[in-house]
Amino acid sequence: MTQTEAGDGGGVPDGVTVTDTATMKRAVGAAAVGNITEWFDFGVYAYLATTIEEQFFPPDDQTLAQIGVFAGFAVSFLVRPLGGLFFGPLGDKIGRTKVLSITVIMMAVGTFLLGFIPPYSAIGIWAPILLVLCRVVQGFSTGGEYAGAMTFIAEYSPDRRRGFFGSFLECGTFIGYALGATVATVIPLVSTEEFASTWAWRIPFFIALPLGIVGVYLRVKLEETPAFQTLLSESEEREGQQASAGLKELFGTYWPAMLAAGGLVVAWNVPNYMLTSYMPTYLEDNVTLVGGTAIDSTTSQWLQIIVLWAAVLAIPFLGRLSDRVGRKPMLWTGAIGTIVLAAPMILLLSSGSVALVAVGLAVMALLLILFSSTCPSTLPALFPTEIRYGGLAISFNIFVSAFAGTTSLIMTALVPTTGWGGWPAIYLILAGLAGVAVLVKLRETAGKPLPGSNPAVSTEQEARELVASRR
Repeated sequence: MTQTEAGDGGGVPDGVTVTDTATMKRAVGAAAVGNITEWFDFGVYAYLATTIEEQFFPPDDQTLAQIGVFAGFAVSFLVRPLGGLFFGPLGDKIGRTKVLSITVIMMAVGTFLLGFIPPYSAIGIWAPILLVLCRVVQGFSTGGEYAGAMTFIAEYSPDRRRGFFGSFLECGTFIGYALGATVATVIPLVSTEEFASTWAWRIPFFIALPLGIVGVYLRVKLEETPAFQTLLSESEEREGQQASAGLKELFGTYWPAMLAAGGLVVAWNVPNYMLTSYMPTYLEDNVTLVGGTAIDSTTSQWLQIIVLWAAVLAIPFLGRLSDRVGRKPMLWTGAIGTIVLAAPMILLLSSGSVALVAVGLAVMALLLILFSSTCPSTLPALFPTEIRYGGLAISFNIFVSAFAGTTSLIMTALVPTTGWGGWPAIYLILAGLAGVAVLVKLRETAGKPLPGSNPAVSTEQEARELVASRR
């Protein structure tokens, strides 16, 4: 049980939150499972991009079909800000767990239904229309999912271990994506060609529903975060007023925090979507259009899957490291590394050498996880408790939608039409510069309480030591 109690002898000192380890693990698991569900869909969609082209778009224009696939990917990001505007303030009003239960089941249902859409050959233009509608449902729910999960874990975590516990949210991201990519790659290899082109490709989308049900079960079993419970107990007038008051305060007072969050989101998520969404298409289709040499498509898929699973193992160690050395050194390394190594990475990926492509993917993944392991504990610390969910949901989704989620669409439009392979490097460099601009003024948050929250510790002894150190 996570609690804040008045001191009484050997009890918990007043004004300090002690987080029970078992409760903390359940909270992390509940948040991560939802993220697995979300990113399982993205992994399946990216790795089945060629199949989706064949199933849902006219067969006589490959370039248009390819752009259509990534437009379907991007449309979910265009509605994410709307989901953030709706679910973020709602999470600040009625609680984190209720909203997160809604978002995870919406995401799972949208993915599940996508697997039932008939092909273009059967229903014509309705195939891409229904595809877009499913992506809209997914995007709207995701607008409240990820920011809520960040808020949820951050508010449950002890101050000195927030980086470590927050990093497990991104473990969920990479597990979901890697699992989706693995399933999408394996199914065609173990099924007949006829079955693979009719029903086998739909199986990964069907898997999303049971994942979502598990996520809902885990979330409804948890109490609200200690920070939110404290906020409720201190504000008798909260109900019915907090949503509008929070939005006014957010845009009127906390716009610098929103811009800071946005810059970090761009620096983090452009490399994220470059690696996870565009690289499968670049290595399979686009690399030869810019004068590079492609490797075998199955080999490139397995290289990416190996890199993703390796990232899952590395992220918690980097999260723990951020608790020791601070968030900013990790973020600085990621931002500067992205700027300096962007062009060399793309050259390696265009080399035609399996070994060099593996190195290029590994470097891109390493720079990415420096952000992935650190940002889930950095971004929530930019906002106070009463508007944390809303502030994160709105700023995160606006900047993801405008600059990061459209990475695949922009690259797919620019690289084949211009025949120049430098666009991915340019986009990565601009993302790194956005991170640098924020980091110059960003305050270190490692080991400190969240704004508007009590100090949070792991044990009662640690709580008493904290109180004693202040006397």
